[in-house]
Amino acid sequence: MSQAASATAILVLARWPTASMVWGLKELAWGALVPAKAPGLRWRKVLGSGYQGGFGLRPGWDRLAQFCVFDDARSARAWLEHDRGLAAWRDRAADLLWFELRAWQCRGRWAGQDLPVSTGAPDTGPVAALTRASIRPSQARAFWSHSPAAERALAASAGCSLAVGLGEAPLLRQATFSLWSGLDAMDAYARSGAHLEAIRDAYRQGYFSESMFARFVVTDRGGSWNSLRAH
Repeated sequence: MSQAASATAILVLARWPTASMVWGLKELAWGALVPAKAPGLRWRKVLGSGYQGGFGLRPGWDRLAQFCVFDDARSARAWLEHDRGLAAWRDRAADLLWFELRAWQCRGRWAGQDLPVSTGAPDTGPVAALTRASIRPSQARAFWSHSPAAERALAASAGCSLAVGLGEAPLLRQATFSLWSGLDAMDAYARSGAHLEAIRDAYRQGYFSESMFARFVVTDRGGSWNSLRAH
């Protein structure tokens, strides 16, 4: 099997208690400056979050995420079980939730990095979506004008059990991760309302200098995030 056919992604979400917030901010800065090293790790992004995990301009100082892409599921699992840096996150987090993901659809790149498609579209079961973009400074105001309506629509969408606003840098490098009960629910949101209007405007007006839109099969998960739990 080729590396592209077996590539596996891991998303980790962490929420810190007050005593660990400064430590978490240092992790965010350190992650941007120092490349991570682990067997089979292709690339990693350490991401902040919006207030209470939302999508607005107000930062959430108590939340952090990692998105990692590995050559295969074995390397991803070894990192989850043995990485010292991730163990430190677990020790300090009030909540930590992770997902093992296999992409069945991806358009675009992330900081020049590819995310290989490694499985087919699912017939049943939970699915996830990740969208990220580098926003042109001249288009930031227009981009953010869509955020409140899109966030309300996502929160009200049937079948969405988790939606988190993420970002590498304030205002201009943003991402969203969402978890869905199935493909039908994900498609119903993507093809209607505020989200569809925002995507159309983004393409028509050239909001982004780079973007990536990916859909995943959720192959495993564990931990907790607010009221959502996985074992």
